[in-house]
Amino acid sequence: MDTRTDKIAGAYADEVKACCAAVYSSNWTRQLLGDSFHPGGLALTERLGTLLDLGPGQRVLDVAAGQGTSAIFLAQRFGCEVIGVEYGTDSVRQATRTAEVAGITHLVRFEQGDAECLTLAEGQFDAVICECAFCTFPNKHAAAGEFARVLRPGGKMGLTDLTRSGEVPPELQGLLAWIACIAAAQRIDDYAHYLEDAGLTIERIESHDNALSTLVQDIRTKLFTAELLVKLKQIDLSSVDFEQAKSIARAAAEAIKAGRFGYALFITTKHYGTGETTR
Repeated sequence: MDTRTDKIAGAYADEVKACCAAVYSSNWTRQLLGDSFHPGGLALTERLGTLLDLGPGQRVLDVAAGQGTSAIFLAQRFGCEVIGVEYGTDSVRQATRTAEVAGITHLVRFEQGDAECLTLAEGQFDAVICECAFCTFPNKHAAAGEFARVLRPGGKMGLTDLTRSGEVPPELQGLLAWIACIAAAQRIDDYAHYLEDAGLTIERIESHDNALSTLVQDIRTKLFTAELLVKLKQIDLSSVDFEQAKSIARAAAEAIKAGRFGYALFITTKHYGTGETTR
């Protein structure tokens, strides 16, 4: 790849990251997805924390922390120290305010950062989590490598994300579908390869397809309600393309019902002697 092509690819990757950050920091997204922004909500986050054996005294990194809901919950539920890294500065500010209101800043803090190039020291975390975001990272090998790098030997990494079987249907391609994670969904084997190539050993894979189906159905209901309120002039969402959003949600629901999309949880371990490189 020549220098010009590298620059074009880099610019597109930055655009995807910036678009994702902007969308997920909006109040509209919170209305559609709720506070957790991922299938399964905090119940699945708690499942992750339990499988990672989180507890007081442990240091946890939440990559793509959004507006901080999971990081704050994990600190409250398990008593662990959590650092949340998020690409969008607006989300970092919101997460910090939420932690202050919750009185949990002694255990939780948030900072702006890129999952593909973390500014954190090597081997300082007992656990890393990444919920419903890995599939949207343009350079997944780099992100997985960073997960492994910041983990201590023996530390664990928990990942939840959308999965697919076969190719993504044409109606579920494009930037909006990518930001919604549908177009970016990976095969289970692909996730495993990214993590294993980074030096992480797969310990457990769980299917949580029902959580995805429930979330998409909930989004379709909320889209219908929001569109009705707009027509009644009770709310102003002039920037929202309801037809496109409803089309993607409908196609996603059909693909999930057909078994083409699902949701999976991965637990991995960094064994001694792996991923121990210095930046």
